[in-house]
Amino acid sequence: MKNCDHKSVGILVRRNGELLLIERKKFPWGFAPPAGHVDNDRFFESAARRELSEEVGLQVTNLKLVAEGRKENKCRRENGGWHYWKIYEAEAKGDLNRSKDEAKQARWFSPTEIGILTERTRKYLRGEICEEEWERSPGIEPVWLEWFTKLEKR
Repeated sequence: MKNCDHKSVGILVRRNGELLLIERKKFPWGFAPPAGHVDNDRFFESAARRELSEEVGLQVTNLKLVAEGRKENKCRRENGGWHYWKIYEAEAKGDLNRSKDEAKQARWFSPTEIGILTERTRKYLRGEICEEEWERSPGIEPVWLEWFTKLEKR
C-alpha cells in the first residue's frame, strides 16, 4: 500500500453554470471534483493538471488557486489521515472521459443537484445514514462539503 504524502489538489471546473463532479469508485466515498495526491509531481499545479487528465480526460487551459489549507480527511493510503490541499478553479478543454478505475460516473451537476447531495452528506454526518448506505449512494464527499462551505463564504 502506498504511503500518503499528505498533499492533495482539487480542481473545480464549471461549464454553463454547472460543476464537474465524479462519484468515487474507491474510498473515500462520495461525489467530488477531480482531485488527488501530489505524489511525484514537483508542483501542486502539475498534480492538478495530471489529476484532471487522469480522472476525466480534460486538459487544463487555465488554472487559478482559490483556496488552500490543511484538512483532517482520511484517504485509503497508509497514514492518510490529513492533507494539505490546494484548490484550483480551472478552464479545460476536451471531451469528458472518466477513469473507469477511479470513477463510477463523471458529469456536470447543477447547483440544485449539488444542494441535494450536500443535504445527503449532512444527514450522513449526523448519523442518519449508515456506512453501507453511504457507500452505495453517497452525497458530497465530506471534505468537499468543508471546501464548498469555505469557498461560498469568500
